Amino acid sequence: MKITTLVLVTASITMMWACSGTAGDSHDHEGEEHAHADAHAHEDEITLEPAMAQRMGVRVDTLRRQPIGQVLHVSGEIMPAAAGSAVVTAPTAGIVTLASGITAGASVSAGATVAHIKATGVSGGDANAAALAQLNAAKREMERLKPLYDERIVTAHEYNAAVAAYESARAAYSPSAASGRAAAPISGVVTEVNVSQGQYAEIGTPIATIASAAELTLRADVPQRYYGQLGAINDARVTLPYAAEPLLLSTLGARRTSQAAAATSPGYVPVFFTFRNDGSLLPGTQVDVYLLAADSREALAVPRSALVEQQGSYFIFEQVDDHGYKQVAVTLGVDNGEMVEVSSPMLKGGEVIVVEGATTVRLAGAAGAMPEGHSHNH
Repeated sequence: MKITTLVLVTASITMMWACSGTAGDSHDHEGEEHAHADAHAHEDEITLEPAMAQRMGVRVDTLRRQPIGQVLHVSGEIMPAAAGSAVVTAPTAGIVTLASGITAGASVSAGATVAHIKATGVSGGDANAAALAQLNAAKREMERLKPLYDERIVTAHEYNAAVAAYESARAAYSPSAASGRAAAPISGVVTEVNVSQGQYAEIGTPIATIASAAELTLRADVPQRYYGQLGAINDARVTLPYAAEPLLLSTLGARRTSQAAAATSPGYVPVFFTFRNDGSLLPGTQVDVYLLAADSREALAVPRSALVEQQGSYFIFEQVDDHGYKQVAVTLGVDNGEMVEVSSPMLKGGEVIVVEGATTVRLAGAAGAMPEGHSHNH
């Protein structure tokens, strides 16, 4: 797809120049000599007609100094927030029947049925049914002794023992276990199903894990050699595999929640940010992370889209007039995932540079020299 796009852009530019050449055929000999002289004077200049530049999405802006701070470029993962996940457990021992549609990735609401646990037919019987029987027996005995105790026919010790037996039986019986219904404690997405259909589960066995999509956590793994710089980190920008633009987490109310006091994996220290999900983020996504410190200095910086790489060297394009551009070699500095610090003896600030459509300008330069019949009015 990229090759096809480049061919189409090059073809468009070549056709434009061909038209310019045809128009130039009507010039007299003196006009042609002037055009050749002008072309020679600007042999390093790339020519692109304004109409073509606009059609191909070329956009320019003024190069300026702007705040740019320390950046650590590391890898990371977007995970469910610790406070936003829950485990559904078996309320009783028995055979598991998962509710319809309960699979990893399914959305559930708080209180929705995740599974039914059926204890009947299981070796050893239904423990909760036995607990219910004991509860009913203890209740009958307590109710029998109550009037007798009021008339002082039985002692306080006997009545109190019956009350204690009732309370103990009531604590042993679970209404939810009686129904065998395992429900979702929160709304969210099922991230893991821990049992199989028809599997036997003991009381408390994890049935499924649910993660709320409302709040997420970024875990960034920082090489230990940068440990001393982590105190200044206050924000993060992430590059998502399914989004064209990087995302600044502070726009989602991100807060740095913790940092491990020691390496949890060989050579790395994890740093965590918690933030709200705007609906565009998926838990479990592996991301490139730019950990940002407070902007501490100013430097000439350009958007990443302004840079063109050729054989390991980097360039930007300066617009010298309405039709002309020149290529400027730059050395890169701090890269915060959106803006990149650049330096060059040819750049002082204030130059008009291409910030979008740099590839189009490069192809215009590769397409050939300035066509005959073109001239500048200076």
